Amino acid sequence: MTVINIIFRVEEICKKYDKYDVDKQRELGASGDDAFSRLFNSIDTDIESVVHKAELASTETNRAAAVALNAEVRRTKARLAEDVVKLQKLAVKKVKGLTKEERESRCDLVIALADRIQVIPDGHERQANSEWGGASAPNKNIKFDISEEDMDDGFFQQTEESSQFRQEYEMRRKKQASKIHRSNPFFF
Repeated sequence: MTVINIIFRVEEICKKYDKYDVDKQRELGASGDDAFSRLFNSIDTDIESVVHKAELASTETNRAAAVALNAEVRRTKARLAEDVVKLQKLAVKKVKGLTKEERESRCDLVIALADRIQVIPDGHERQANSEWGGASAPNKNIKFDISEEDMDDGFFQQTEESSQFRQEYEMRRKKQASKIHRSNPFFF
């Protein structure tokens, strides 16, 4: 391993654990005693990394790699959503030296973070179609090749085979119903 590789690895490790360095957090504006500020900064940096992964997934040419990246983005978004709930609880708590306006602005910051998380692309196209319950929208381009002439009275007439099938079905249904009634007199 070369010295350059060691330096890069040390820098990556330092970046990973910067959020635990109280002095650096104070420099960034987060108090070492304020849990809201620490969690807010942590979520903010995680959002930036997730956005970067989402951009990588959108430009990925290998479909399997893109699916894996999108799955990781969705998992991270779910974890961040849980953290936002924690952050929301911390936002309404009274903190020494914090004014009412600052506490209200924290609630606005939490809402903005939640919005930022939701707009991160994760490979799923969501459609707000209440009629279909979020399922894929119906294809309005489907054409049926049945003309009005085909819809006359003879179009849906029963054949001898279909009427025999219908009679056999009715007979078996009645037979099964009578067995159920004989075996269970309390069944209606």
